Order: sequence, then structure tokens, then C-alpha cells
Amino acid sequence: MFYVYAISSIEKNYIYVGLTSNFEERLKRHNGLREKTTKPYAPFKLLYLEEAKTRLEARNREKYWKSAIGKENLRYLRDSK
Repeated sequence: MFYVYAISSIEKNYIYVGLTSNFEERLKRHNGLREKTTKPYAPFKLLYLEEAKTRLEARNREKYWKSAIGKENLRYLRDSK
């Protein structure tokens, strides 16, 4: 099982989209400052999580969420909470 996720920085205007097979561990890595890409934007809260059966399916969904329309939908989701 794979997971596509979006996390939002609590302090800055930043949304990160990724995929993993172990979401809990991955979120700990992001919030533990162990990921170079997201380190300056920590801490994070979960914005969106979706399951995929295959890595290919997860990669296609990740591409969507990283696209302009996907990011726009994530910003809307973040701002409506």
C-alpha cells in the first residue's frame, strides 16, 4: 500500500506533496527536520492523505496534486479549515 499526502507548514505559506509506503514515519522525518527539502518550513500538519494500491497509481495521483490545479485545491482545503 502506498500513500499520497499533502502537509502544510504551520508557520509559513508552504504545502508539500509526496508519496510513501509508511506515512507515519515520513511525517516524523518531516517534523524532525530530517528532510532537506522541507526542513526550513517545519513544523507541519497533515492536510490530505490518500491510499493507492500500486506505486504507479500513487505516482499519478502525486503528479495531480503537484500540478497547478491540484495545488490550488490544496490551498483551498487549507484555507477553508
